[in-house]
Amino acid sequence: MSEVSASYRDTAEQVAFNVANKVLPMAQLPESLAEAYQGLFNELLEDRAMAFGKAWDALPASARGLMEKAAFHGFYIANAWLQLSRVAQEIADQAETEEAVDENEYNGVFGRLAEQSLKESLRKLKKARTDRSMLNSFKQVMAP
Repeated sequence: MSEVSASYRDTAEQVAFNVANKVLPMAQLPESLAEAYQGLFNELLEDRAMAFGKAWDALPASARGLMEKAAFHGFYIANAWLQLSRVAQEIADQAETEEAVDENEYNGVFGRLAEQSLKESLRKLKKARTDRSMLNSFKQVMAP
């Protein structure tokens, strides 16, 4: 994705924070985790591989009409953050050394999880077209 506008970034950032904050108290994250979150946010917002942009464009118009692109981008980023946080904790709990943690990270675990998170987010948005409770859940979790 090319450069995003400040408004797009602000919307995505606010929605991502709101969604993630429903599960993890974002204001209380240790500095290292806050930095990791910001790094993930920036990477997924940049969308260098165009995974999000292509997926959004491929959605039916009825799904795209449910919410603005920036808001859905923020939802996807938060979903990825929550999944990655969970898996990172599992890896850390199972790993005996820092090298083992690094090895798991470099085996593409996090890249695959971001892709899986995008697919899951898209599936939920498509389902929200006909499932009012799903749409209401989106709105509720995205609200401050």
